[in-house]
Amino acid sequence: MSGKPYDPAVEGAEMAFDGRMSYADYLGLEAILSAQHPISGAHDEMLFIIQHQTSELWMRLCLHELGAARRAIREDHLPEAFKLLSRVSRIFEQLNNAWDVLRTMTPSDYTRFRNRLGQSSGFQSYQYRLIEFALGNRNRAMLRPHAHRPEVMALFEEELGQLSIYGEALMLARRLGHDLPAQRPGDVPHSADPSIIAFWKRVYQDTSAHWTLYELAEKLVDLEDYFRRWRFNHVTTVERVIGFKRGTGGTGGVSYLKKMLDVELFPELWRVRTEL
Repeated sequence: MSGKPYDPAVEGAEMAFDGRMSYADYLGLEAILSAQHPISGAHDEMLFIIQHQTSELWMRLCLHELGAARRAIREDHLPEAFKLLSRVSRIFEQLNNAWDVLRTMTPSDYTRFRNRLGQSSGFQSYQYRLIEFALGNRNRAMLRPHAHRPEVMALFEEELGQLSIYGEALMLARRLGHDLPAQRPGDVPHSADPSIIAFWKRVYQDTSAHWTLYELAEKLVDLEDYFRRWRFNHVTTVERVIGFKRGTGGTGGVSYLKKMLDVELFPELWRVRTEL
């Protein structure tokens, strides 16, 4: 083995980037890596900031993929929709894994900077709320924290003018000849309908005859499974770090998050399991 240092240029690696696009240029790393601005001297505040910033980046991708999956279902491009829904589930797996890192921050670590956060809270994440709306958990009361930002409110209004991804799945079933209620855009959560439970029961009882709808149903259940795990890990992490203190945004903290565990995004797909 030669003691001479290895030079990647020997094998053709580009080494000069004056006036040429580099890795950092393409990814906009200067903007990303300069976006962390701790406001206390606490060591763990950097972890807290990066945890939430990276979560928002994953949520941005989630919205991108959910929008494409919804269009694919609407246009009967089901193989594409299945791929995209699987990707969203994997995104939530990444979001779940991130809680493991944040849980290394102890209550003592967090109290060193928590009082500097003011009223800022993850409860105010508009991207998270858009994901919930796209999945069907729609509630106009949740828009009030964003009323001061017309550009964000416009995103919500655009979302509310569309069917949720589950609504598009049910409309697909209508196009395939199943007698189901027509779905319309709305601003209230979808509630369980016995006729839709009966429809999914028929699908699950004869999967070979309804394979496309069966596969779509399972992709949606996978997605909600990972989404529920994210919510559960959120509750556990918050309780581990702050106990039952109120959230910085004014919610009940753990008590509020535990209520969210009861929310069903695709209720008929869960309740049909009891019927089988």
